[in-house]
Amino acid sequence: MRKWWPLVAVSLGVFMLLTDVSIVIVALPDIGTGLGMDFAGLQWVLDGYALALAALLLGLGALADRHGRRRVYTVGLAVFALASLACGLAPNGPVLVAARVVQAVGGAAMFATAMALLNLAYQGRDRAVAFGVWGAVSGAAAATGPVAGGLLTEYLGWRSIFLVNLPLSVAAVALALRTLPESRNPAARRTDLPGAAAFTVAAGALVLVLVRGGAEGWTSVPVLALAALAATALAAFLLIEARSPHPLLDLALFRRPSFTGVLLCGLLYSAAAFSYLPYTSLWLQAVLGRSPLAAGLTLLPMSAVAFVVSAAAGRRLATLPAALPLGGGLAVIGAGGLLQCTLDGSSGWAALLPGLALTGLGAGAVSPVLAASAMAAVPPERGGMAGGALNTFRQLGQALGIAVFGLVLHHGLRSALTGPPAVPDPAAAARALSTGRIPDGAPEPLVRTAFATALDHTMLVAALTALAGAALVAVLLRPRPGAGAGAGAGAGAPGSTDAQPPAGPVGVLDEHQGTRA
Repeated sequence: MRKWWPLVAVSLGVFMLLTDVSIVIVALPDIGTGLGMDFAGLQWVLDGYALALAALLLGLGALADRHGRRRVYTVGLAVFALASLACGLAPNGPVLVAARVVQAVGGAAMFATAMALLNLAYQGRDRAVAFGVWGAVSGAAAATGPVAGGLLTEYLGWRSIFLVNLPLSVAAVALALRTLPESRNPAARRTDLPGAAAFTVAAGALVLVLVRGGAEGWTSVPVLALAALAATALAAFLLIEARSPHPLLDLALFRRPSFTGVLLCGLLYSAAAFSYLPYTSLWLQAVLGRSPLAAGLTLLPMSAVAFVVSAAAGRRLATLPAALPLGGGLAVIGAGGLLQCTLDGSSGWAALLPGLALTGLGAGAVSPVLAASAMAAVPPERGGMAGGALNTFRQLGQALGIAVFGLVLHHGLRSALTGPPAVPDPAAAARALSTGRIPDGAPEPLVRTAFATALDHTMLVAALTALAGAALVAVLLRPRPGAGAGAGAGAGAPGSTDAQPPAGPVGVLDEHQGTRA
């Protein structure tokens, strides 16, 4: 058993950081009430975490290559634990959001180094077993998050969803220091700090535009200034990456349709499958009166089906042309969204279950194929860059999805509450409902109908996002002439214009280790 302690050390950290993506979902109404946060503030509790993960993954991976992967991983664990403590003790909304961003800094350090650490700790059959367990833990984290969040919030209060990380982090740090081998790349290049900074500013400003634009007006001076900042930072990022001898992201890779298709799939998949769930949780608790635990259990069919499908069919799906599981999975996610957007004022929680299960089926088809398809689409020495870019796009998709779908929900609520019949102040009532509070003087039938209608609109946009993604994947990942079977047939197969040998997560983990993995 001693040889598996490194796997436990890495799996503990990854489980915590991935669980914290979703554990907050069912606690949002209690957080909003406890700290008096508005709708935008609650969005940033989720988006601050997702954005920081997206912005830092590539840079911290390169930093770990230079300064030691175990060192960066353990420092990440310590930062994550301290930030979790700050989240649990936060006296107000701004402190909580700031602590969530710092928490994601630690999470990014763990996420960026986890696969490389396992790759060095195990060889041969043990390596395959380790990555299989690591993948299962990652899937279990997604399934556990809403239920664990509901259980802790209902019986111990919302602060406990963060404080529970402390003992797990202490155990993970102790195991990491005792069992993980240290490694670094003596020839590692400098981290592209200007590129990382420009990407962070661009992504953050864009999400701010989406969050503030709906509330303040798209032509307001602050929103226009943020839009200009986002455009300028994005242009700067592209210029820096094009001129840098050691870029965070080699822009030449985007000339490969398969690589572009996989990244777009990751971005749209995360947005369409997961980003509307916080608003579903608000409906379940604020409108239907379900407890946090009951809300978490209502969302469980989606993650449970995804986990079962991924575990049972992942190997077989990987033998198909990538366009089939990726494009087909997105299409099924779109169908699941369409099945959910049929709510009305009389609907109960059970109305969601068929659509959630269908969405989980699509997610289970996409998830096990994404990483291998990304690395199969690039030269082997760029495998780490491709994997990091995919994780970045997935987190960015979730952050943008939360902002866009929140905008749709708020607009739908305001329109539905305008009447007839109307409440005295539809804008104030919409703001209250979107934070999980029933507005004073609003009749219950009107509230139920208004939220169901707004949630229908939100799920419809999510479904259309998934279907658009399916169409893009079908075009960009279509098998090229002479392509063989397998994941490579849709992502850089022999005979295509961007042919590369297939490389799964066990074969090539980062661009420095690829030759000796």
